[in-house]
Amino acid sequence: MKIKNIFSKKEKNIVDFENLPQHIGIIMDGNGRWAKKRGLPRSSGHAAGAKTFERIVEDAGNIGIKIVTVYAFSTENWNRPKDEINALMALLEDYLDNGLNRLAGRDVKIHFIGDPGAFSESFQKKLMHMEKATENNSGLLLNVALNYGGRSEIIHSVKKLIGQAVEGKIKAEDITEKDIEKYLYTSGQADPDLIIRPSGEYRLSNFMLWQGAYSELWFSNCLWPDFTKNDLLQAISDYQKRNRRFGGV
Repeated sequence: MKIKNIFSKKEKNIVDFENLPQHIGIIMDGNGRWAKKRGLPRSSGHAAGAKTFERIVEDAGNIGIKIVTVYAFSTENWNRPKDEINALMALLEDYLDNGLNRLAGRDVKIHFIGDPGAFSESFQKKLMHMEKATENNSGLLLNVALNYGGRSEIIHSVKKLIGQAVEGKIKAEDITEKDIEKYLYTSGQADPDLIIRPSGEYRLSNFMLWQGAYSELWFSNCLWPDFTKNDLLQAISDYQKRNRRFGGV
């Protein structure tokens, strides 16, 4: 594989670029604590985290990762203080309004996963516009999880299958894992090989519960705004040292 010359010799030696994870999930955590450590409002942490998000997505594409899924706003995040939610929404709106300009020249396909029904009609139209504008790109596939929860995603799939069973299109006793996967938000995509969570927390927090059944997990004490390309390379390097048996021996 030809590696872009943006990587130093040292960086190129960290990972085996011929044995990369195909799909990486990232729980972007620690923005609020990053801001608190600096005596700043939580909104400043989210703004810093948004810049890290853009850098890391670019780095992942340059490395050769095929799919990245980022946890941007969960179904539980609605329980946060109203001013923090408003700040997060403003950042998301900015990304939707200006993201295409910032992505200019990058072969990235955007796909939003989660339930968009909680957002305004104008917000939903912006989501659809960005997806439509990038749908023919063939480089990195970027899943942005908005109003997303792993449990609600599974419920969404089950409801679809129940509807088919009621209509007589499928028998309940014939339902398989593949049928459930067909109606997940990531239908047709490879499951994440690696899920990264910075910030010192050691849990999935309702992120890709079905798809992550056999994902390798990588945790770091680094807060998300401080996460760098070197952290990403280290996560991939550690992943490559693991023996993935998928329940076998």
